[in-house]
Amino acid sequence: MEERHGPRISHWWRYGPPGWRRYAEAAESRTSGPPWRSTVLIAVFMLVGSNFAAHAQPHREQLDVFARVLLLLAALMLLWRHRHPSAVVFGTAAVTLVYLAAGYPYGPVFLAVTVGCVGAVAAGHRRAAWTAVGLLWAGHLLIALWLYRWLPPAGDGRASVLQEIVVGTWVLAVLALSELARVRREQWARERADRARAARLRADEERLRIARELHDVLAHSISVINVQASMGLALLDSDPEQARSALTTIRAASREALGEVRQVLDTLRAPGAAPRAPAPGLDRLPELVEQAAAAGLTVEVEAEPPHLPPGVDLAAFRIVQEALTNVVRHSGSRRARVSLTSRGGELRLLVDDDGPATGGDAGGSGNGLAGMRERAAALGGTIEAGPRPDGGFRVVAVLPSRTWEDR
Repeated sequence: MEERHGPRISHWWRYGPPGWRRYAEAAESRTSGPPWRSTVLIAVFMLVGSNFAAHAQPHREQLDVFARVLLLLAALMLLWRHRHPSAVVFGTAAVTLVYLAAGYPYGPVFLAVTVGCVGAVAAGHRRAAWTAVGLLWAGHLLIALWLYRWLPPAGDGRASVLQEIVVGTWVLAVLALSELARVRREQWARERADRARAARLRADEERLRIARELHDVLAHSISVINVQASMGLALLDSDPEQARSALTTIRAASREALGEVRQVLDTLRAPGAAPRAPAPGLDRLPELVEQAAAAGLTVEVEAEPPHLPPGVDLAAFRIVQEALTNVVRHSGSRRARVSLTSRGGELRLLVDDDGPATGGDAGGSGNGLAGMRERAAALGGTIEAGPRPDGGFRVVAVLPSRTWEDR
């Protein structure tokens, strides 16, 4: 479990603000091993900075070999801060306490504890980090207020209130910085999860849209092909000319189906690629009438198709197409009516036939009505479909005929 802390922290920075991403990319390359580069920089800073601190605090013990060993040891512990954050924060706190008990000058020695504490809290080891820093603070108070009589430097006095306020402020600042890093990490993790969920939702919606388009395109064309193929087989010997006409219709329907399938699949190409043809709309209603006629169905259209927004126009076309396909497949009637009425910001579509239902299996998937309802619901419209009291079947769709910008 401990081995995941390094990669997890660097992955967190990758999704942070843009200024941190270069750091994340550099840190990512180091997660396979100890963070040598940053540890060396910290060690150099602690050693050099402590020399300056010693000159500014002549009343403290001067740096000797033991002091430099302690500084180097505290810095080198940070090599394992990703793999063992709890042990590192306790180790750096202990070494720092020994350094202060030996009477050496205050200064960059606290940097190792700070880095270890921030790393432990960010990795989820809050209790260990708070305990280690609390013990360091308690040990310093014990040294400064009581044990100073027996510890170097000789003649050292009791610590002042101002000095303890400074140390206490440093402790609180370290803990606050650690908690801030933890909160930001959790925030970025939630944002990353939200982006992933939104991307999955968009992908699911796009797959559903493509599946619905393919169903509508193929269901209608294959129904026409199925009817014409049956007719051609029945008339192949008795009426070759009529059979030839049926085969011609099959070829035309299959060509159109292939073209529309290519158009739908164009949406799967790389971003920026423009579609090869505009999306179909009610202006192609005469083509549906011709295809239905080729399948032996006479369609009467009442009213001219109104001007509609592209999304509504496509949905209306597909609903009429699916409704006529269902008549061809499942109705014994050879006549159907399509009525279009646009009024009050709504388009009312009505497709019905006189029936009766054939009860046969035309090879459909059974998802036609569900697909129509999904299309209507996506636009804020409704679909009602069912048998008529006097026989036959009726589909009534109500769709918004204006976009929100037009209202």
